[in-house]
Amino acid sequence: MEIDSIAVLGAGQMGNGIAQVAACAGYHVTMIDIEQSFVDRGMASIESSLSKLVSKERMSQADAAAALARVRGSIDRGDASDCDLVVEAIPEIPELKFSTFAELDSICKPETILASNTSSISIDEIAASTERPDRVIGMHFMNPVPIMKLVEIINGSKTSNEVNAAVVAAAERMGKTALSCNDSPGFVSNRILCPMLNEAILTLQEGVAEPEAIDGIMKLGMNHPIGPLALADLIGLDTLLHIMTVLHEGLGDDKYAPAPLLTQMVSEGNLGRKSGQGFYSYE
Repeated sequence: MEIDSIAVLGAGQMGNGIAQVAACAGYHVTMIDIEQSFVDRGMASIESSLSKLVSKERMSQADAAAALARVRGSIDRGDASDCDLVVEAIPEIPELKFSTFAELDSICKPETILASNTSSISIDEIAASTERPDRVIGMHFMNPVPIMKLVEIINGSKTSNEVNAAVVAAAERMGKTALSCNDSPGFVSNRILCPMLNEAILTLQEGVAEPEAIDGIMKLGMNHPIGPLALADLIGLDTLLHIMTVLHEGLGDDKYAPAPLLTQMVSEGNLGRKSGQGFYSYE
C-alpha cells in the first residue's frame, strides 16, 4: 500500500522530530497533541531545527519553508482519521498506549496503519487493544530523530508482511535505515543498550570509579561517542528505569534488575538533562 499522509500523535521531542523528517520527505503531516501550547512548542522546535539545517547549508531556505508548510498542528485526534499511517509518540505508559490505540482504531479508516514509537512496550499488547492487529507495528525512532539514522521496526505476531513493507518503505523515504525484529521485551536496541547503562550505574554505585572516569573509559577504550552515564542522562533516568523494569519483568531474569541507585535518583526527581540534574549537572 502507498503511504501519502501521516499523523503523529505527540508533539514532544520525539513527535516533532518524526513530524519533521516525514515532512522533509514530502509527506503531508498532522501533528496532534492534547493542548495547543504543546502543539505550538512542537512547531517551534521544527522551525528551529530546520533553520539550523539551512544555516549549516544542509537544506535550502525554500525546501525548509516547503517542509514546514507540510506540517499542520491539531488538538483533535479525529484529524488522524483519513491518514494512511499514524505514528504514536506519547508518554511511555502502557495503559495510555492501550487506550490511545483503541481510540485510533475507532477513529481511523480500516486501512490505516497504526504504528507505535514505543521503546519497550509489547507490540502484541498494544495491538490487542484494536480490531486490526495485522495493521499494528512498532516504529521505534532514535533520539534525536533528525540526526539518528536507525528506525527499529517491530513486528507483532499478527503484523502483516504488507504492513511491514509499507512502513519500511516510509522510513527509508525519510532517509532512515529500517531494520526489523520481532516483538520481545526491549526489542533489540534496548535489550542490549539498557543493561549496559544499568551496569555503568552499578559500577558508580559500588564506588569502582567516578562518572567522568566511567564515561571516559567507554568513550576512549570502546570508541563510544558518548559515555553510558551521559547517555542515561540524555535518555532520561525515568525512561531507563521503566525499560529495565520491562526487561526484568518480561524476561524474568535478575540480571535485568534496575540498579538501586537508578531507582533512588528517579524517586528524588533527578532524571538527567530533562530535570537539570542526573549523573551530571545541566543547570
